[in-house]
Amino acid sequence: MKKKRAFTLLEIMIVIFLIGLIGSVIGYNMKGSLEEGKAFKTKQAIMKIREIFELEIAKGASEQDIADDPEKFLSHSGLVKKPKKMIKDGWGETIKVDVGADGNLKIASSKYSNYKRQKTRKLGKGT
Repeated sequence: MKKKRAFTLLEIMIVIFLIGLIGSVIGYNMKGSLEEGKAFKTKQAIMKIREIFELEIAKGASEQDIADDPEKFLSHSGLVKKPKKMIKDGWGETIKVDVGADGNLKIASSKYSNYKRQKTRKLGKGT
């Protein structure tokens, strides 16, 4: 009869450590992917909002009226099912709509601007 060999406590601990190490590396890489996804969602939302507001301006709405109540114009356009969700960026904050000094609409997200700045800073350090 052969004697069955069991795992030692040390072997089990090494395997658990390796699984934890691999999991943390995957988790760290996923964080960057999540941020990129939020930035992409925000960029697309800003583009769509801009196009909808340009259509509303073409219909006769003023830039100042749109900046005062952007959600109202999103819902009245008929192009957006959930205007409250559309006006939020990927991080859940409200996208800002203002009239610039030149009289044109400025549509921006502070979190998206910070993300772009950080990404530019990282790219600058890498070169």
